[in-house]
Amino acid sequence: MASKLPFTKSEAKAWAKATIRDWYDCPCTPFKPDDSLDEEGLRRNVEYFIDIGESGLVMGGFVAECWNTSVTEWMRYHQVVAEAAAGRIPLHTIIFDPSVHQAMEKLNYVEKLGYVAAEVITPIVQLRSDQEIYDYFKYLADHSNLALLFYRSMVAGHLISLDLSRRLSEIPSYVGMKQGSMNHDDTLKLRRMVSDDFIVSDPFENHWLNDLRAGGQVIYGAFAHILYGKKRGLLEQYTALARAGKWDEAYTLSQQLQPVRDFYDEIMFAPLSGNFTYATTLGNLKVCYEALGLAGGVMRSPIRQVTPEKREWIRGRMQELGIV
Repeated sequence: MASKLPFTKSEAKAWAKATIRDWYDCPCTPFKPDDSLDEEGLRRNVEYFIDIGESGLVMGGFVAECWNTSVTEWMRYHQVVAEAAAGRIPLHTIIFDPSVHQAMEKLNYVEKLGYVAAEVITPIVQLRSDQEIYDYFKYLADHSNLALLFYRSMVAGHLISLDLSRRLSEIPSYVGMKQGSMNHDDTLKLRRMVSDDFIVSDPFENHWLNDLRAGGQVIYGAFAHILYGKKRGLLEQYTALARAGKWDEAYTLSQQLQPVRDFYDEIMFAPLSGNFTYATTLGNLKVCYEALGLAGGVMRSPIRQVTPEKREWIRGRMQELGIV
């Protein structure tokens, strides 16, 4: 298969450094009450993401509930997204298969659909040592044409060590990492450990302004740009001010978002930091999507739905905060 990618493996890091910037959010997936994919809703959502200026989309991971789909459903989901995007926005997938061979089947499939990159999650079923994990990531780099990133978080079931992160960053196809340990000091330490052409992204918007001072260029695999709704302009404005060196003005605007951050921390990130799973908080995210006019849909079986009382509370808080 002739690759249509805009880079070769040796060019991947330079390509990523120049192009992966600003907001690459991870959208949730709308499912119908019968557990089938809401394809029409998914297409509408992709259109919305393009309209609001998403820089790129990171599809198919924990937030997308793709841990709860069959391989056939996973592939159909990615096909629908690619058809809806129609080449108008960069598409990345997320891989978290314990089998490197199934991972390669998926990577080859999405490359044919026009995806340009993949975020790879640590395999946790059998591969536990640093060397075993390194060999898994290296195999994907050796056999896939896509630009690759890896996810450093306990949500993946294993926190990749700092030294292993450095080793992985030296593989040509690995262009960056989502540094999701919830410790910004780790982000800064890792930037000192890796080469300048490797992206270390802190995915938490509350760190973004400080991260811009320290070499940050993208909030990768996150939620803020979509979820901030009517407050999204403040995020975009303070980012522009910071990049223009107007730090005091940027800080003033950034502080206006603190009540919004506190709200999302309460319904998503605080529970996540306690149990390291999205399963118990994704329903809240879907309620937010519906309030924003997006297709959120239901949680796929066997995950429980958000109670009517919680749904009303979330919607009310979003209105009070001016998000919707």
